Amino acid sequence: MVTLADVARHAGVSASTVSYVLSGKRSISASTRERIQRSIDELGYRPHAGARALASSRTQILALMMPLRTDLYVPVMMEIAMAVTTTARAHGYDVLLLTGEEGPEAVRRVEGSALADAMIVMDVELDDPRLPYLRQTERPAVLIGLPADTTGFTCVDLDFEAAGARCVDHLADLGHRQIAVLGEPPAVYERRTGFAERTLAGLRGAAAEREVGLLHRPCDGTYTAVAATVDRIFEERPSTTALLVQNEAAVEPLLGLLRRQGLAVPEDVSVVAVCAAQVAAQASVPLTSVGVPAQEMGRRAVEHLVAHLDGQRTTGTVLIAPDLTVRGSSGPAPVAGPRAGRTERAGRGHSG
Repeated sequence: MVTLADVARHAGVSASTVSYVLSGKRSISASTRERIQRSIDELGYRPHAGARALASSRTQILALMMPLRTDLYVPVMMEIAMAVTTTARAHGYDVLLLTGEEGPEAVRRVEGSALADAMIVMDVELDDPRLPYLRQTERPAVLIGLPADTTGFTCVDLDFEAAGARCVDHLADLGHRQIAVLGEPPAVYERRTGFAERTLAGLRGAAAEREVGLLHRPCDGTYTAVAATVDRIFEERPSTTALLVQNEAAVEPLLGLLRRQGLAVPEDVSVVAVCAAQVAAQASVPLTSVGVPAQEMGRRAVEHLVAHLDGQRTTGTVLIAPDLTVRGSSGPAPVAGPRAGRTERAGRGHSG
């Protein structure tokens, strides 16, 4: 293993001079710095992490707080985490992943132990209990998500409110007057998770503006739960002609259920989703959808945090505009309700 002394001998300088160049604690001439850097590159020297942290008061580690809950779609969470990790490495940082549901305790642990230089916080609730502690910590933080009060924070997220509105506008433009929403599991709304609440606000606002009826039902992702929810929707609103899904786990159970009930997509009922693009594109009926830009969210969060650590003391909210991709699952609203359309087709088939 190459040592600092090896670099000093190779560059023809003292070990202390190499140390000063690495720490930046003392001014060294440009020519000497360049000679030392050439030696570092040629020898493949890597400073000891502990020594580097002592010299610079930095750990070169970012803490990523990503509670892994059973009611959230983990693949999207992991895609964000991968984007955070690769972007962090490109900037010379490693990532400490905290997956427990510790809440404020996780913030206190990172702050008290100096485990990391800064924090990225995911699964943000409107009234997130971690926020008061994040406001008090000396370490910068970026939220992937939007709380009710963003004062003093840098936040990065998809504009979920605009995403909900965009879906309603798309369906209203196709003539749909009654839309039902299969939402996230009930626990997500009970926690007042930001992305789900903001999507719902966008849906309701656009529905009121377009004079479209809107029915929202939280739903677990199992076939049994989806079947019960869809039956309830059509019992309460038989004239429903479009279903909007914000629950990746419910997508295939829903499409399978509609097939078993003899309902054609989109002839009898249109289906639109706010979900991971891969889920929508690879569904048994490719879904018209607003994709969740997981990689961009993770990348932007790290870039804002690194800029802050480099002295750019900026805060604010970065909302990524929604992009609706039209696929084969949305079409003009049927003249009759979906059940009537199915009965009519069945009658034609029998008479033929």
